[in-house]
Amino acid sequence: MNIKQYLDSTYLKTASQAGLNQSQNELVGNKFIQEAIDEKFKLIMIRPDMVSMARKMVEAANSNVEIGTVIDFPEGKSAIEAKLNEAMQAIQDGADDLDFVCNYEAFKEGNFDLVKEEILKGTQLGLDNSKVVKWIIEVAALNEKQIVQLSALVKNVVVSNFKEKDFASVFVKSSTGFYKTENNLPNGATVSSIILMLENASPLPVKAAGGVRTYEEALEMIRLGVKRIGTSGAKAIAKGESTQSGY
Repeated sequence: MNIKQYLDSTYLKTASQAGLNQSQNELVGNKFIQEAIDEKFKLIMIRPDMVSMARKMVEAANSNVEIGTVIDFPEGKSAIEAKLNEAMQAIQDGADDLDFVCNYEAFKEGNFDLVKEEILKGTQLGLDNSKVVKWIIEVAALNEKQIVQLSALVKNVVVSNFKEKDFASVFVKSSTGFYKTENNLPNGATVSSIILMLENASPLPVKAAGGVRTYEEALEMIRLGVKRIGTSGAKAIAKGESTQSGY
């Protein structure tokens, strides 16, 4: 098995989060993009302001590495129109995958219609432009019942409104990796949360993001059934090593 084809190598820190200035942070992003090209990972996942740079680098290298970016990251609270505008700009800049943060707080408040509408419109925009769409549900912010319900909600919107051939292009994704938990609880994918997602998102694929730090953990996720793994330690995982990365 080529585990690299499951790995979305990820760098999503802003300059301030990384303790860097803008140009320094861009250099870090450049390094991650080049590493993804060199290591032949499935995808490089970066913030929207680095998509154009990534597209130029990938094309210059004649590489098959795909480019993903995050939309309404990391809280997912923006109005639907703002989400769609950000996604459209990312498409124009050269993104292949659009990882939307679902408005999970609206979901928790019972505003299901808003969540259904953003999933419908965001998925439509992505598929109309031949992009892969992923909906981040932020499992660390949800209890088990809510993980089940929100995974099923995404699934039901997609299955009810799109063709079966499109299902493989719409993922349910576990985490942003930036959610602040209490008492050092996991803020990313866990085996228990991924099992719930797999059971309730099917036939949509699932992406495990955050918290996968070893080759063995990545292999376990793949054996469970995930199709993508997001990690900022992709090179270490691919080499069979552990990563101390926080994502």
